[in-house]
Formats: sequence, structure tokens, C-alpha cells
Amino acid sequence: MTQKIYLRSFGCQMNDYDSSRILDLMREEGYEAVEAPDDADLAVVVTCSIREKAQEKTFSDLGRLREMKKAKPDMLIAVGGCVASQEGRKILSRAPWVDVVFGPQTLHRLPALIAERRKTGRAQVDISFPEIEKFDHLPAPCAHGATAFVSVMEGCSKYCSYCVVPYTRGEEISRPLVDVLVECAHLAEQGVKELTLLGQNVNAYRGRGPNGTTVDFALLLEFVSDIPGIERIRYTTSHPKEFSDRLIEAYGYLPKLANHVHLPVQSGSDRILAAMKRGYTHDWYLDRVARLRAVRPDISIATDFIVGFPGETEEDFAETMRLIDEVGFDASFSFVYSKRAGTPAASLPDDTPQSVKLARLQHLQSVIEANATRLSEAMLGRTERCLVFGEARKGGGMLAARTDNNRVVNFAGDASLIGRMADIRITDVFPHTLGGELVCAGGE
Repeated sequence: MTQKIYLRSFGCQMNDYDSSRILDLMREEGYEAVEAPDDADLAVVVTCSIREKAQEKTFSDLGRLREMKKAKPDMLIAVGGCVASQEGRKILSRAPWVDVVFGPQTLHRLPALIAERRKTGRAQVDISFPEIEKFDHLPAPCAHGATAFVSVMEGCSKYCSYCVVPYTRGEEISRPLVDVLVECAHLAEQGVKELTLLGQNVNAYRGRGPNGTTVDFALLLEFVSDIPGIERIRYTTSHPKEFSDRLIEAYGYLPKLANHVHLPVQSGSDRILAAMKRGYTHDWYLDRVARLRAVRPDISIATDFIVGFPGETEEDFAETMRLIDEVGFDASFSFVYSKRAGTPAASLPDDTPQSVKLARLQHLQSVIEANATRLSEAMLGRTERCLVFGEARKGGGMLAARTDNNRVVNFAGDASLIGRMADIRITDVFPHTLGGELVCAGGE
């Protein structure tokens, strides 16, 4: 009888990628994915520890799974991701009904850990850091639609003072060039048109080339761009310090590079940036943006902000707002600072009231949202080359596509367009989407 697996993922695109690879792995073990946990023989939770709220969601989820396991004692529960890496056996103390704990670098060992759990009756924990061994033990990826993620490197060596990633995912380690290209080509053969290259610090990629040389991220993008069938390339998450001149120049000669970049800045205050250990200044970041826009004048730039970092003053926050005005960010992932145990920032004095932090966050988000609306309105009447990725959320026979600058546009069209490129004229601007009409459908 076919075993059934339920998987829930929290957090970043790296976790989404890891989750898809877990499903690929477990399908080879005879498992079938199900949508409801109470239908499952194996429930897997892939966790995130970047913020406290995400971490607590994990244990809330595990509490619900505990009740299901009472009704179905043979059901196994596995916890992976960054909370697993950070907490290890402590998870078993807080949630003793968990059967397997595995880290981001040991997800390929999940079948063996499950087998050992069933054989011995004891919970299994493996949160070691065997670098990129996992990629050598995972099956070829299965494409699900016209877009796909490909992990090109793991870990981070920047050690920003607020961040747990170096402790949960380890130091930076890049996959060999050939391994990345084989995975990309395999996905392209399955109809994938748009690839998003992933890494905690993706533009720090330094992979081994076939002749033993080191390949940087700009050269990797060149190779991926040459793969037949790939129409568009995105990447995340990048670090400003690794946003090299060579990478900027690539935007001048690689038309497949999306006209959108996610370049997290976190703050506009030099004092706060130094306390965060980001390694750059307000003006240095502005210079990178200016160089990029000299090559791609209309590129859309998204970012991340941490509001209310310990010691942030009104003057520091004003510097952040000045940066927003100077850059004209298109979107942001913005959050109030969340103290993470074990990080240097966790011990910094913090006397700013939460209400003040929340007010700052709301103001920042409203300014960026207004800017995004203005930029969307500038697209009215333009014809955009888009990838049609599925049906629109609201249905009604509408389809959804993504523009080069990362906006979703809904339009009327036949379902045969899904998975294809299409030229769409922008006719409407809504709070979080665009409306459009089909001008011309692209090829397969």
C-alpha cells in the first residue's frame, strides 16, 4: 500500500526548494503527497527561525499534529529546516511526540532516519553539516509548471549581528558549476521557462568549474542564460557587498536577466548598519544602485528592512526613509526587529517602545506601497513580455502572468497559454496586481 506524506513549509524560498526536493526524494521511496495531515503516514514540517513568530508557528503546528497522532499512532512526524538545526534534541524535550529531526544539510538522509526510527522505536536526530553532500543523493527534480527554484549555494558567512542563518545553515558553500547546469537543463527539458537561482547569499556564489577554476555568479548567469528553453532568470537573496561590478555589467549583455532585483539593505542609517555588521554604508549602497541603473535604467529594485533594531533613533529611521526616497524601492519585505537567541544583537540594549517601532514600520510600508503604485501606473498602456503561470486567483476564466519587473497581471485568455510567454498590454492598476489584455501569445 502506498505511503502518504504531508509537508508544510515555513519561511524563505530556500525552504520551499528544500521542501520540493524532500517530496522528490520521498516519491522515490514510494510516498504520495497529500494535502491534509490527517491523511498522512508521514508529516514533515520544514521550519524557519528567522523571526520569533515563524518559530512559534512550528510548535503550534506540532501541537495540532500531536492530536492527529493520538488518533493514528503509526503516523510519523519529522521536523526539518532552521528551527530543527538550531534546536536539535531540544525539540524532543518540548515536543516528545516528534520522531525525526533533520537539518537543511541532512534532508537527503530522511529515508534512513525514518527507517531507523521504525527499527529502534527511538527518535532520530541528525542536524550535522555535511556541506553539499545532499545534492549528490537527491533524485532529479520534477518540474511543476513553468517556473522552478534551483539552489546554487548554501549557508552564509557574513554573520550579521541579528541573523541566525550562519548558525542554522552553516558557512557559505557553492555547488559545482556542472551540477547546477545539469539541474537547470533537466528542468528546462520539462518545460520550465523561468528559473530562480537560490542561496542565502546567492551572489557570493563561487563554484568549481570543470577545469578546476572558480566560477563567480556573473559567469554562472551567463551559462544558465545559454540553456535552451530558459527565457528568464531571477535570483534571491543577494547581499549588497557581493553585488559586484561584473554582476552589474551582466545586466547589460544578458537580456534573460529579469528587470527586477531583490537587494536587501536593512537600514539607511550608517550607525545602525555598522551595529548590524552589514559591511557597507548608506552612500555605498546608493552607488551600487546608481551603477546598476546606468546599465538598466528602468530596473525594479526590491529590498528588506528591519525596523526598530536595538538603539534605532528617530534620526536613524529618518535616514532609512531618505534612502527609500533616493532609491525609489518597488517593494520591500519589512519587519520589526525580532531578537534571536545566540546572535550578538540579542544582548544589545533596546529601550524603544514596541508601539513606536510599529508606527515606524507602518509609515515605511505605506511610503513604499505608494511608490509601487506610482511605478505600476507608469506601466499603463505598455506592452509587457510576461510568463503565464496559471489561472488567476479570482478565477472567472482569467489567467495570471508575471511581468519582467515581477508584477502579477491578470488577463482573459485560453488555458493553453499557461506555461508560455505572452505579450500583454497593461490596462488597469489594482492595489496588488495589474489588469491586462493579450496582444500576442509566444511560442511553446
